[in-house]
Amino acid sequence: MVNFSSINAIIFDLGGVLFDINYQNTADAFAKLGMNNFVSAYSQAQQNQLFDEFEKGNVSNEIFRNFIRENISHQLLDEEIDAAWCAMLIGMEPIKFETLKKVGAHFPIFLLSNTNAIHLPKVHEMIAQKTPENSLEKSFLHCYFSNQIHLRKPDAAAFEIILQENNLQPENTLFLDDSIQHIVGAQKIRLQAIHITSEMNTEKIFAPFL
Repeated sequence: MVNFSSINAIIFDLGGVLFDINYQNTADAFAKLGMNNFVSAYSQAQQNQLFDEFEKGNVSNEIFRNFIRENISHQLLDEEIDAAWCAMLIGMEPIKFETLKKVGAHFPIFLLSNTNAIHLPKVHEMIAQKTPENSLEKSFLHCYFSNQIHLRKPDAAAFEIILQENNLQPENTLFLDDSIQHIVGAQKIRLQAIHITSEMNTEKIFAPFL
């Protein structure tokens, strides 16, 4: 487990760590719309450049939707595309906010999420509907969303902007993520990092503080 005596700050990923995600839901939704090659273009492990640029905020919602339309033989409404794209978003359980509150009483905590201009409003909406007393902004000292900072994991610059803006030392900063490529990226710049899995979740890691 973690030696928390060496930790001065914690950076959390969102999807798959705090907010539940099911990528297969979106693959299935696009397949029903007629796009059978969606998984080859986008997955947790890798994705093509358009998705990368969409997550950096360098590609508009319309360009993203037109990419989907180019891979489907019939016309789709924006709402149909958005619904399929957001099908992967499951929700955030109240226990996660309780964990953040208790961990945040001991450490400065930050959020670093690869997201996009369609998913992010939906995430906020789902949280507000389920637990209106909670929000991501109230739970962290600062939220860094890839489409707003124009940087995405696992690029070193995405981590370094948090370190620099908050005067953090990488070797004393803990990073949690469910994607192994992001863990590797964090470790390359000397962050302490834990790969979140079904067996290693936030409640297990932070049990001493809960």
